[in-house]
Amino acid sequence: MTNPPTPQSGSPDKEPASEAQAAQNALGNTERAEVATEPGGPASKPEPEQKPSLGRLFMDNLWAANTFTVTLLSLVLAIVVGAVLMIISDPAVLSTYSYITSRPSDALNSSWTLVSEAYANLFKGSVFDPEAFSGWVNGTGSWQAVLAPISETLTYTAPLVFTGLSVALAFRGGLFNIGAQGQATIGVIMAALAGFLLPLPPGLHLLVAVLAGALGGAIWGFIPGILKARAGAHEVINTIMLNYVATYFLTWLIVQNGVQDPNRTDAISKAVDTSAQLPRLLGDNLRVHAGILLAVLATWAVAWLLNRSTLGFELRAVGANPDAARTAGISVTRTYILIMVFAGILAGLGGSNMVLGSTASALTPLVVAQIGFDGILVALLGRVKPWGVLLAALLFGALQAGGNRMQSYSGISLELVTVLQALIVIFIAAPALVKAIFQLRAARAARLQTSLAKGW
Repeated sequence: MTNPPTPQSGSPDKEPASEAQAAQNALGNTERAEVATEPGGPASKPEPEQKPSLGRLFMDNLWAANTFTVTLLSLVLAIVVGAVLMIISDPAVLSTYSYITSRPSDALNSSWTLVSEAYANLFKGSVFDPEAFSGWVNGTGSWQAVLAPISETLTYTAPLVFTGLSVALAFRGGLFNIGAQGQATIGVIMAALAGFLLPLPPGLHLLVAVLAGALGGAIWGFIPGILKARAGAHEVINTIMLNYVATYFLTWLIVQNGVQDPNRTDAISKAVDTSAQLPRLLGDNLRVHAGILLAVLATWAVAWLLNRSTLGFELRAVGANPDAARTAGISVTRTYILIMVFAGILAGLGGSNMVLGSTASALTPLVVAQIGFDGILVALLGRVKPWGVLLAALLFGALQAGGNRMQSYSGISLELVTVLQALIVIFIAAPALVKAIFQLRAARAARLQTSLAKGW
């Protein structure tokens, strides 16, 4: 019987090393290790660490899925999709694509002309009009024309700040306030009634009218708050139903004796007295009024309430975990009621801006417009943070102001502006989609999506 072959280690092309050779190799390795660890050895001089440059760090952080990047790229995506919708909805431009293979320049030029003019008018109507500035410099125009775009933007921004803060504050407390529309409606009713029914001197009349609007919103917010706290009724259903009640109550009230304008046959109330109207900041020719100052003050107050006050801590604790807050001794019932009352006050102030400011001077069935529902979008876009809500309202106000000029000068439907607003919110609410499109860093995107899933 033959012995089995001895297994070989190492390369198959070489003979296995003998025991003496293995010992010599081990000894050599030990000596080299001792030399390397000596004070003067090579290992005693560590390699200098290569730190990334400041520009590299900036670009790495910029191209990560943080809040700023996602918001900015969401705006870019919304603008691109909006441009595609403009092209598709224009028959003249769309017809050039039928022969794009023979003359592609026609389709490209017509598309660029349509989209560039539309967005240029959007910018001119909301931020700055170079032609108006040139006219003012040359003496052929006035400074009011230069400030008119900003004036319109701030006019639309003011009520959106209040309704956005209303929704955001309720979110932070764990409640979904769909009823900002109804609360704003009751607020505008109370403010208008105080504005043309109470004979008060200037100054006091304005203060009473503003407080009446806040009181109306507080009452309409207290109802779902007490139902949620005492009976466990879901605030979404209650606030939606109260929206309908407020809308139909406004429609009924306008045509009642003592409220309807006696010189009109249509559904419109008496005009608010000038003593109860918010003063205009830049003269009678520009619509921006003191409501924007109240909006900034309300933003600061809500930020202080959430971050600096004991009530704000309790509110955030209840929003994070009601059971843990109750165990810690916080009254969840009381907190729910206060949340909805404060949310109603903010929405009521937003409604009062619509009739005490320069948007309207009398009650009509559509006097509130959609500021309550737009406030939900503003709150989402602002990440339910007070100062973020202010910036989001400013963006939506600019879209609304610029959309009016875009419709007049470019023939683009005003509904497209609403589509742009919805697209912005959709992309911001889906950070994973933005990350996938632009290949953002996954780690930052994961943290962002986690914060969204936790309820902001």
